[in-house]
Amino acid sequence: MSTPSASQFAQPQLDARALLGLYDPADTTDWGPIRAAQVNAGSQLALFLVAANVVGALLVTLILQPVAPLWLLASWDVVVAIVATAVTLRRLAAREHTQQTATLRDVRDTVIEGVALALVWSVPPLAFGLRSDPATAYSLWIVVALLMTASAVAMAALPLATLSFVGISGAAIAVMLFVVGGPLLASTAIVFTGLLMLMCFWRGKALVVIRAGEIALAERDETVSLLLREFAEQSADWLWETDANRRIVRASPRFAHSVGLDPLTVNGMPFLQVLAGPTWESGNFSAGLRTLSDKLKGREGFRDLLLPVEVNGQEHWWEIAATPRFDDRGAFVGFRGVGSDVTEQRASADKINRMARFDTLTGLPNRLLVNEALVHAMAEADKWGSRCAFMMIDLDRFKAVNDTLGHPIGDRLLGCVSERLSQLMSDNEVIGRLGGDEFAVVIRDGADPARIERLAQNIIEALSRPYELDQHTLYTGASVGVASGPRDGRTSEMLIRSADLALYRAKDAGGGVFRIYEPQLHVEAEERRILEMALRKALANNEMYIHYQPVVDAAHGELTGFEALLRWTHPELGNISPAKFIPLAEDARLIAPIGEWVLRTACNEAAQWSSAARVAVNVSPDQLHNPAFVSVVASALATSGLAPDRLELEVTESVFMREGTGATRVLERIMDLGVKLSLDDFGTGYSSLGYLSRTKFSSIKIDRSFVQGASKGVAEAIAIIRAVVALAQSLGMATTAEGVETEQEHHMVQALGCTKVQGYYFGRPLPVEEARTLANRAWGKAAAA
Repeated sequence: MSTPSASQFAQPQLDARALLGLYDPADTTDWGPIRAAQVNAGSQLALFLVAANVVGALLVTLILQPVAPLWLLASWDVVVAIVATAVTLRRLAAREHTQQTATLRDVRDTVIEGVALALVWSVPPLAFGLRSDPATAYSLWIVVALLMTASAVAMAALPLATLSFVGISGAAIAVMLFVVGGPLLASTAIVFTGLLMLMCFWRGKALVVIRAGEIALAERDETVSLLLREFAEQSADWLWETDANRRIVRASPRFAHSVGLDPLTVNGMPFLQVLAGPTWESGNFSAGLRTLSDKLKGREGFRDLLLPVEVNGQEHWWEIAATPRFDDRGAFVGFRGVGSDVTEQRASADKINRMARFDTLTGLPNRLLVNEALVHAMAEADKWGSRCAFMMIDLDRFKAVNDTLGHPIGDRLLGCVSERLSQLMSDNEVIGRLGGDEFAVVIRDGADPARIERLAQNIIEALSRPYELDQHTLYTGASVGVASGPRDGRTSEMLIRSADLALYRAKDAGGGVFRIYEPQLHVEAEERRILEMALRKALANNEMYIHYQPVVDAAHGELTGFEALLRWTHPELGNISPAKFIPLAEDARLIAPIGEWVLRTACNEAAQWSSAARVAVNVSPDQLHNPAFVSVVASALATSGLAPDRLELEVTESVFMREGTGATRVLERIMDLGVKLSLDDFGTGYSSLGYLSRTKFSSIKIDRSFVQGASKGVAEAIAIIRAVVALAQSLGMATTAEGVETEQEHHMVQALGCTKVQGYYFGRPLPVEEARTLANRAWGKAAAA
């Protein structure tokens, strides 16, 4: 019996288009019952719908009676009743053929109902409300708003129809209020309408989630019942007995049925002949049957003996056990035992064994089987004095696909990657998936380095070709690390580690290349380990300190603030570059305590300046993904006494690449404290205008690479700076040009519209005392002026 897959029991991917009935997802979820639940829920409240419309129409008639002819209002009442009744009858009729399942069209066509009702209800505000007095218009707004609210609450099961009704009706009310009461009231109506639409969408989504859970529970119950019934029906235990000559005596009906013979016929037959079947004459016995023969000859008891048996042309697997029997005088009289057909169990065991060694997504060998293949290849290489090789493959830019298009597309992309890799393999290679976007290749005969390098290059070229998935053209690539055994490792663990170090070097080179392991990589890895150990003690040993680099006004050259830059001097290793220890701190999960120390130290220092200069502190994405970081910022400000508007936190675009981490909410809460935000390195990563519209940054920092390119006359760099400046001006943000080192560059970025500049031309990062002196001197000049 086939059993449902895990994906069938999972909740559906709630794509908004699928929820609204605009799209049919290409997944394993059956949306028919879910849509039926939507349609039926709408039909259950159909009578409420017509009653609400009729009552609302009567109220509107009473409100508009002083400003409109009664016959005209009565005609409109009739139209409302007709449309509401038609919609009600349509929904009641739909219930007849959508009890169990509903089509995409059944849900999609409900938009006609919502639009029809909305057009009817748009008549009073647009035809009569525009000419009425404010009191009448407000009363009309209240009635329509109540009807919209009732629809959003009660009819959310059909979100497409309800959203259409609420949106069009709300737009009509907003137009009326704009004419009668001005833009403020119109804006209030628009916000109210938007909130109702959002509430309607989430209520509709909740219905889908509940119905999907009910379907999953029903499927689980059905599966459990089927499995229990199947177990009861397929219980295959039976008894067998032989005499001293190993012939069957008193065969049970179940045993005779199991071997496909008549109970009378099977009695007296040699037990081994019955089990051997067609192979009895040829003598081509299985290993299990030979073991059984030896046990019977030796008159030894046995248990859990597994052997294949052919019954009616089909192979079955039996598990038998027996003990020898002796009479009262101690003479051997035969065997008595029990047997069981374990064909299904063996098939399940084979399936489990395959699942344990093969990746379920791609069908390739998984980490366990890859490691077994590598161990075997190394043993063969050692036996024959040869070489084997191991490759580690990591996809480039794969995370961007998951973040932008979702994991289902990412999974399908992995399937396409595995197909391309499989086509490149010969009998000499084993390709497997280690997990995530990592793959591996075991090369049994690695004596030819040139052949290995060609294979690595072919892998990179094959995986770099574009992929077409769901009308998306996807581009990824691959980085490859190669190690040869036993030269680069005498055990599988050592060889894998060597290949991983080579892969790390390939990723450092920018990806899209392969690197061969070199002994120097182990030295670098050891240096990294030592550096990480020293980094864990750096704060406690007071080895870290902060320098402050001035930020000045581009037009007048006046000091506006400082950027706090972390520095580390180790007593034995000396000065260590931030470009080396900052990524290490992020990998080692040390960036949070280090970042908090920098924040508190910078706030305490800035609070001692006489001037109102701001201090900018860089914040890691890992810090912003922790909701408790807001409390850290608030505590640093309270402890130091620094005004919130004098603190500016610099974040990079990478913080917005991880969906669902709450970083945006953390930034909003920080801005509520009065702290300023600056977007650092804009344009160097996955730039998107979406987060610029959602997060109010006070300034955008232009990376020094664009400044240097523009100073050399690179047209693209100049165009990018102009575009960023125009974008910032339109959003009310300042722009800071980094890396300004000459007077010419200063004039250039000033001419391009940058409002602030930072770089060696105005000052290198200064020790705390010099920065304090500069800040106080700038304050003195400002006071004197």
